[in-house]
Amino acid sequence: MFCYQCEETMNGTGCTMNGMCGKKGDVAVLQDRLIYALKGYAFCNSRGRTKDCNDSDFGPFVMEALFSTLTNVNFDAAYFEQMIQETIKRRDVVRNAVHNGAPPGPHAPNAAVITYEELMTKTAEEIGILSIENVDVRSLRETLIYGLKGISAYGIHALILNSESDEIYQFIEKALVSTIEDSPLEKPNVDQMVALLMECGSIGVKIMSMLDTANTGTYGSPVPTAVSTGVGQKPGILISGHDLKDLEMLLEQTKGTGVDIYTHGEMLPANAYPFFQKYDHLVGNYGNAWWQQKSEFESFNGPILMTTNCLVPPKDTYIDRLFTTNMVGWSDGTVSAKHIPANSDGSKDFSEIIALAKTCAAPKEIENGTVMTGFAHDAVLSVADKVVSAVQSGDIQKFVVMAGCDGRRKEREYYSDFAEALPDNTIILTAGCAKYRYNKLDLGDIGGIPRVLDAGQCNDCYSLVVIALKLAEVFGAESVNDLPLVFNIAWYEQKATLVFLALLSLGVKNIVIGPTLPACLSPTVLDVLVQTFNVSKNTDVESDMKRLITL
Repeated sequence: MFCYQCEETMNGTGCTMNGMCGKKGDVAVLQDRLIYALKGYAFCNSRGRTKDCNDSDFGPFVMEALFSTLTNVNFDAAYFEQMIQETIKRRDVVRNAVHNGAPPGPHAPNAAVITYEELMTKTAEEIGILSIENVDVRSLRETLIYGLKGISAYGIHALILNSESDEIYQFIEKALVSTIEDSPLEKPNVDQMVALLMECGSIGVKIMSMLDTANTGTYGSPVPTAVSTGVGQKPGILISGHDLKDLEMLLEQTKGTGVDIYTHGEMLPANAYPFFQKYDHLVGNYGNAWWQQKSEFESFNGPILMTTNCLVPPKDTYIDRLFTTNMVGWSDGTVSAKHIPANSDGSKDFSEIIALAKTCAAPKEIENGTVMTGFAHDAVLSVADKVVSAVQSGDIQKFVVMAGCDGRRKEREYYSDFAEALPDNTIILTAGCAKYRYNKLDLGDIGGIPRVLDAGQCNDCYSLVVIALKLAEVFGAESVNDLPLVFNIAWYEQKATLVFLALLSLGVKNIVIGPTLPACLSPTVLDVLVQTFNVSKNTDVESDMKRLITL
């Protein structure tokens, strides 16, 4: 195998035996084969689109498939074997329609004609990342693929809430086709590939906006909320991930059962939506960021429902309490997590989880207090006059965007140290699980405005964009780059890659990222980002404080 899609990649270059995420080599190769098959499917569907015989389900299916290949989503080899088979089947239906059942011709790319049996013999060296010899082309194509994975993750969440866009589906199709090595279609040059990355970022802004509208239209606009981190005396179910629809169904099915519901990880911001606040048995948030789940899932005592990514290979002590749904899956070939499928209408039956919860002890308390969330764009803009006044008076000197992902590396202690070292006249704007490095620190407030404003999940970075653009408008700035606003962002996986591309597409410059630079960026591609956007890596707290805050 060879994989370098996440920040944790081995030695900062690539995982070659097994993934640092816990993904086994055989699963990694299956994911490579699935991506390869999706490229062929996209090629055939693009030809079918010109003849009005494309697959109308192309977008939803490909988004699901791409989502499943994100870091820490699915570790089940059988799932990927089935998805590869289904992709080849769908591809062939479209291809046969395009050619009226005749052979596709000698110039069709291999991904468009390879059989399932042939594909299953292909190695990572033949079809994976390293099969692209030109390092810069490889870098640009893989970065684009990771951006597509981020689009797909957010797109699936929006689709579940009945929001979709053919513009987004067509971009995914076009972008996948652009990465086919032997495609007879016109191949983009380096400048065009960079332009595709910027377009990917623009599509990222659109998909995050669409998801924001879907979430707030369904569950209301988040309101600032103090969420309990303690526990009650009743048995509980812990729900982790990002999918709000799963939380809604779980809360409905547990009403009156005597079972409490706790959020975990990226589900914390759900507590701020008015819709969910009507459920008395949604009692708070348990634990911290995804990487601490092994100890926290063990001490929780009750069943755990994983709705999206950030699954860590489970311990034997709680595997019998672990449930997965959507694209999430776990199996090591002998032991598997129980999977809850969706019915044809999208509904799910969580009765098995609820029955198990009733037999379990209440969660073990690991902390006791509250944590604030719910500072999405509507909440912040509702007090915009107060914020502007604080800036004009000098009470607020700078806003620091510290959004993104958390992770296991010791180097990530930097973000806690940086937050604590910030002057008292700075405000942290955050979204994503990076917040767990500082959202429980006692940083106080500025005139009633908390110094940590948590907009929500990683997709809610869109809220930070809206806030920044509004501040630029209020202060008469030509762009967000002219605001007292700096970016010190942590990344881990492919949704963060999309958010990064989204910020670049909006013209945001001087972004500092860490704790390492993406391994997929070749020196040449990195130089383009540095020269065009002044992107840089974080260093140490003292040095970064000088260049970002005390300029």
